[in-house]
Amino acid sequence: MLKLTNPFLEEIKECQKRDQKLVEKLMLIKEGKESDFEVDESGVIRYRGR
Repeated sequence: MLKLTNPFLEEIKECQKRDQKLVEKLMLIKEGKESDFEVDESGVIRYRGR
């Protein structure tokens, strides 16, 4: 199956891994303690689906 990627979103995803506040936010998301944020199908943290 062919999958299209967006280089800009890939860069965001990689930068999110290095940002301490976003790493902490990701932990809260995984624990179910954060309802405004989610991780989309490509691994990017999004606020209210945006």
